[in-house]
Amino acid sequence: MKLSEIYKIADGLAPKTLSDEYCAEFEAYDNSGILIDTGEEIQGVLCSLDLSFAAIEKAKKIGANLIITHHPAMYEKLNHARYNGTDLVEQKLVQCLKNGISVISMHLNLDVAMGGVDESLAQGVCEATGSKNQSLKNLAIMHSIRTGGYGRAYDVKESTVKDLSKGLQTIFKTRRLLVYGNEEQKISRIASFCGAGADEAAVLFAKEQGAQAIVSSDFKHHVLTTAVESGLAVFALTHYASEAYGMKKYYEKIRQQLAIPCEYHTDDLF
Repeated sequence: MKLSEIYKIADGLAPKTLSDEYCAEFEAYDNSGILIDTGEEIQGVLCSLDLSFAAIEKAKKIGANLIITHHPAMYEKLNHARYNGTDLVEQKLVQCLKNGISVISMHLNLDVAMGGVDESLAQGVCEATGSKNQSLKNLAIMHSIRTGGYGRAYDVKESTVKDLSKGLQTIFKTRRLLVYGNEEQKISRIASFCGAGADEAAVLFAKEQGAQAIVSSDFKHHVLTTAVESGLAVFALTHYASEAYGMKKYYEKIRQQLAIPCEYHTDDLF
């Protein structure tokens, strides 16, 4: 398949126009789309949350010459006159180019898309309370755009902090979870934010929406203390766990539309 054909499928599920709209509306910056195009026909695809060295090695091993990531292969704008492999990001890009591997990254557009990473996190949280295959009830979105958005508050099946902790570790397949709150505190409404979205505005949104708990990752200390002191129970997943769940669902949708091999890579370290 041609790279453009695969990108059309990937973009159809999470259009880059959503990222453009989100960035314009909320003063964000993104670097999504086709980031490396080697010009070669695509023989196989590997999906991975990150363009890690392990993902590149797996792509080489299985004969995949396209990697689709969630996190941008390169976060910053291209300011260098040339790449010489002096840092880790450059080394990864050089490895891809040397091995004929193209790279597509679907970042903020996949975060905010309907069925994307942020919505998948919320659905996984609901499942962690014992509710399966249901739409998000009494949903409020913090940063709403034309289709989808970022940051969600919703009702869940009543659970305790202790039971929800166990459920989150099971659903998101992680041993690493920081929990702040009384173990027996009852929770029936939650606000969640995938990745590093837990900031002061997120805490205020959670409180305004009547949430008793907030689920996210990468909490800064002052945000964490603000949330706890305002009465919210806090569940801090790893950044990886909060987003890999939704990325794998995205991979499953892409795989169904491809006529070539497509596999998923998990970086177990994270």
